[in-house]
Amino acid sequence: MSKIIVCPLASIAETAVRHGATHLVSLIAEKQDFHRPGLISPERHLKLAMNDIAFAGTGDLVAPSAAHVERLIEFVREWDGQTPMVVHCWMGVSRSPAAALISVLAIHPEEDDAALAKRLRKAAPHATPNPRLIELGDKILGRNGRLIAAVKAIGRGAETDGRASFVLPLRATVDS
Repeated sequence: MSKIIVCPLASIAETAVRHGATHLVSLIAEKQDFHRPGLISPERHLKLAMNDIAFAGTGDLVAPSAAHVERLIEFVREWDGQTPMVVHCWMGVSRSPAAALISVLAIHPEEDDAALAKRLRKAAPHATPNPRLIELGDKILGRNGRLIAAVKAIGRGAETDGRASFVLPLRATVDS
């Protein structure tokens, strides 16, 4: 069974190597520059330029949009799931956990939203999924408010220093 590994920007290379990842999703501010790890080929890297905001955006801030979520869904549905995928943002706390939840539901629409959100909380006590991404994902995936409610139910994550990574399996295990 493959998995999604969520991490902060600072640890993408180490995380990709340690887990043998072949795909990478970057949710990072438009002008934030970084190097894609060498073991990830350019066609297996999706960069979604956005800021970590929950409102429509002003000035130079780019809000998560429906186009971002649609590109994410298309990318993960093309992934064969045979090897891990790394999903990251600046700190690994808000945008990337939201993208991980959306990704699992895009691949496995039969998943129970509440159980998935609880799995996220167990794997990442610090995660606070970006509410705008969650709302867009809920709408685009036709979750009818279930994803929004599930994320609200787990509440805000614990304080973190932004160095925590976590694994979100694509499917629930027996002990989840």
